[in-house]
Amino acid sequence: MLSRAVALCLAVLLTLPAGSSGAGDDQARLLAELIEAQTQLVERARDYRSSLETVLALEEAEAQRVEALARNRRELFDRGLISRRDAEDVDGLARRARAKADETRARIGEAEAMMSETLAAIEVAKTPKVAQVELIVTPTVIRYQGARDLAADSMSSLEAFFAGRFGRALPVSALGQTPVHDRLGFDHRHAVDVAVHPDSDEGRALVEFLRRERIPFLAYRGAVPGASTGAHLHIGPASPRIVPARAVGR
Repeated sequence: MLSRAVALCLAVLLTLPAGSSGAGDDQARLLAELIEAQTQLVERARDYRSSLETVLALEEAEAQRVEALARNRRELFDRGLISRRDAEDVDGLARRARAKADETRARIGEAEAMMSETLAAIEVAKTPKVAQVELIVTPTVIRYQGARDLAADSMSSLEAFFAGRFGRALPVSALGQTPVHDRLGFDHRHAVDVAVHPDSDEGRALVEFLRRERIPFLAYRGAVPGASTGAHLHIGPASPRIVPARAVGR
């Protein structure tokens, strides 16, 4: 997700004396290094997503095969040709195959979210005096630097607010740490991703609630070709690197 490297590099930029010799060159070098590091993360996440898409194609084909078999077994059971146990055994296999494909699909979505948020980090890093501004709004990114952590009580309040306002559960796409964050080496334990567009009625209500409660967030406003299939909100603090990313693979 949005790496703490952004904040660290920007903090260094702000400590450079404004009139010092070479300050401009140092700022340009640090920004270039930041963008290079974030670009490499996008490439790792893209490679991981590609590997998951290959796996998903196989899992989806297997799920469809077993589901067809399960339908056939139910028809045979209805005709009295096989036992209930035989039909239920294949039903179980079909459910597990579908769940496995759905899990891989969810991981693809998490990888896409990480790519879009990393690209957002690059855009935010290019914003002048970014570290001095609480709220940043660009055509693709909204970032709010709130002062509160996303604690359990604030998460409960957020869920209750959304359910009371819109009559449905908060559409969480990643709650805390996920296998994608583990694999790419990011600490997402204190954050949550929510699958809403920040410019929708639901998104605007969430943004208003988060700002009122002073909870930090990063809102990505649209799909990014080759990176993300849709907009979402990352709620909570930026996700720092915790370990070197593992080699891409299942």
